[in-house]
Amino acid sequence: MSAPVVNELIDLLTLERLEENLFRGQSRDIGTKYVFGGQVLGQSLSAAQQTVDDARTVHSIHAYFLRAGDIEAPIVFDVDRSRDGHSFSVRRVTAIQHGKPILVFAASFQKQEPGVEHQFHIPEVPQPEDVPPQTPPSPEVMAGLSAKMQRWLSRMGPFEMRPVYPRDELNPSKRPPYQQVWFRLMDNIGDDANMHRAMLAYASDFYLLGTSTFPSGISYYQHNVQMASLDHALWFHRLFRIDDWLLYSLDSPSASGARGLARGSIYTRDGLLVASVAQEGLIRVTDGTPEKPA
Repeated sequence: MSAPVVNELIDLLTLERLEENLFRGQSRDIGTKYVFGGQVLGQSLSAAQQTVDDARTVHSIHAYFLRAGDIEAPIVFDVDRSRDGHSFSVRRVTAIQHGKPILVFAASFQKQEPGVEHQFHIPEVPQPEDVPPQTPPSPEVMAGLSAKMQRWLSRMGPFEMRPVYPRDELNPSKRPPYQQVWFRLMDNIGDDANMHRAMLAYASDFYLLGTSTFPSGISYYQHNVQMASLDHALWFHRLFRIDDWLLYSLDSPSASGARGLARGSIYTRDGLLVASVAQEGLIRVTDGTPEKPA
């Protein structure tokens, strides 16, 4: 039997079908003020996958976050079957809350076929068993944090995360903009490859934008730092299991104009490159007044 938080994520990504191309999903409070971006990505992919023939699998998704999502309200996903060609299919999804779009999403699917092969090598890092698991702050430290951070840190998530070279997010020092994180789902799930892909879309939104803050010595945990995903791209290269250890290798080539750009490569522990990620996001250092949606 799966852990409750894993079952909760499965339920979150299992959408209710309202019409042929219309779906509804719920929201999960993970401690953030607004709907977690990875949730809407995973749900949008789940909706798109339900309108494509099983012989075609997703190879890329591209999304723009338009509005902050309401964690208290369901989300409706409207799928447009843009194209079904000989080898490829394209789906466009609009995620809607309170009558307004909060995300626009496109996914491309392809029939499996052979072709040329190459990939970058996995970075040389310690194995996940040799990396200590993350530990929550002490009660004394928690008591001194903002309500936003207490909510975030007190929520138990469905993924086990092990940063290879962890940073003190409460007192961040300046360091180069790259990091590696081992992660896996906390319990085994079935063999539904579409669910594994939707869960990877969900998890791919963790750690990305934070990498762009490293050279500045700031952190989302700080009350005067506002961060939000603006767009997101994910390419699926090879098969994987979300309940096996995966290495997320991240870097940020640039930050400017209150935006940071981050990239990620996701590998199996035996070195297969299974996915690539890119994201630009808002990084705004405020004067300490209450934050507003981007």
